[in-house]
Amino acid sequence: MDLAPAFISVADYFKHEETSPIRHEYLGGQLFAMAGSSEEHNRIAGNLCAYLITHLRGTGCKTFISDMKVKIQVAQGTGDIFYYPDVMVTCDEQDRDKFYKTHPCLVIEVLSPSTETIDRREKRLNYQTLASLQEYVLVSQDQMQVEVYRRKTSGNWELERLGPNDRLELNSVALTLTMAEIYDEVFAG
Repeated sequence: MDLAPAFISVADYFKHEETSPIRHEYLGGQLFAMAGSSEEHNRIAGNLCAYLITHLRGTGCKTFISDMKVKIQVAQGTGDIFYYPDVMVTCDEQDRDKFYKTHPCLVIEVLSPSTETIDRREKRLNYQTLASLQEYVLVSQDQMQVEVYRRKTSGNWELERLGPNDRLELNSVALTLTMAEIYDEVFAG
């Protein structure tokens, strides 16, 4: 006998997250536990966050790392989505909720073996529904490789793949980073 999954409200989700020892993402009433991250994953996300915070200080833009949720409103009646991106930037002064943001201009996910498929498909498609999002960046933790999805003026998205000798141009926040900066203390150089 198959049991139907239990659906919980957004309010109950927030109450649950306050006391839970692990974080959960929320998709239309269902919870999905977040896996822990490797040292490489943590170092890459930390490097990116540090450069973004320093670069954006005093601009009104705010950088968040892994514990801040992004809320995505989906079709009426199908439930909201809450993800924990690895790194996120919002420059929208209306984005004031203490526990989630709704208008990020930049979202970065560091790829892990257990989440790579979700980051590439489900999350990418859901993040790209956010009108404020200008760039979605996927960063490999196994090799110096970055993929940048950029919204074009037409509204379509283009993909740029970067390797060890390239620079990451984050147009959404006017910041350029070398791969050595992104992968500092991850790979012996």
